[in-house]
Amino acid sequence: MRALITGITGQDGSYLAEMLLEKGYQVYGMVRRSGQEKYALIEHICERITFLEGELTNQDSLDQVVKKVQPDELYNLAAQSFVPLSWDRPILTSDITGFGVVRLLESIRAHSPKTRFLQASSSEMFGAVTESPQTEETCFHPRSPYGVAKVFGHHIIRNYREHYGIFGCSSICYNHESPRRGADFVTRKITKYVAMIKLGLTDKRKLKMGNLDAHRDWGFAGDYVRAMWMMLQHSEATDFVIATGKTHSVQQLLETAFGCAGLDWKQHVEIDPALLRPAETHHLCGDAGKAERVLGWKPHVNFEQLITMMVEADLAALKGMPMPQTQGLM
Repeated sequence: MRALITGITGQDGSYLAEMLLEKGYQVYGMVRRSGQEKYALIEHICERITFLEGELTNQDSLDQVVKKVQPDELYNLAAQSFVPLSWDRPILTSDITGFGVVRLLESIRAHSPKTRFLQASSSEMFGAVTESPQTEETCFHPRSPYGVAKVFGHHIIRNYREHYGIFGCSSICYNHESPRRGADFVTRKITKYVAMIKLGLTDKRKLKMGNLDAHRDWGFAGDYVRAMWMMLQHSEATDFVIATGKTHSVQQLLETAFGCAGLDWKQHVEIDPALLRPAETHHLCGDAGKAERVLGWKPHVNFEQLITMMVEADLAALKGMPMPQTQGLM
């Protein structure tokens, strides 16, 4: 089996590549021609991956990659996925996160029509939710350029599936984190700061945060890429919500993370109005009942285990110790 992964150097891509290699796949990773990729998350498996250059904004490059690989499975995990940045760069976000999907579908249609395609969709598509928890049938009302771009990608896959018969499906993933999460995201921003405080590596300036009342359905990235793979093994191309079904506030995240290190979060955090979103999403909580019924998927890691894992990993990294293994939890 040949699998092509876009976004292979990121959090999800690294976990997925590990899992597929364990299953005996030939793994191909698409990386940007600009040379801006950072390979730290997959350094330990780089020799087992074939890398090809391509850009989601360049149709010709995608055609060349898909035509060469002829993948059995294609996982599109690449995106401009930082929601606050999407407000500053809405056109770039739309081009990569939205139009990049239809370019990949066009490459599949023209050069590898039997490829099974997985799109990493997002709970941000729901935005101002009309019901909670959300299911595959819940209406979308995105509240950011990122969410809008993801909605376009989601709908264009459904159209190519119905019109051309392409095996394309979307995993509507809720927030999923890990020790490999980028430092710009709120979970990792917090856990890294906790580790620095605990080890005495900061100048004691307080951690600046935005809306502490925002609730998210947080899960473990390793669990979510397992669901993505299971979706492409299913006999029917369809969409699934991938979530834990439980939400926690940013304040609860702070309490849990600082508590792991025996610290009181109130002594180390201050609210910065500049970090408040122009339009905040409402209560995002996913109902993954369909994934459980049809695929037999359930998350293995709960919220407290996830945040503890991340704090311990950041403590180990700042001490210069090897990262604790998380692969076996998938």
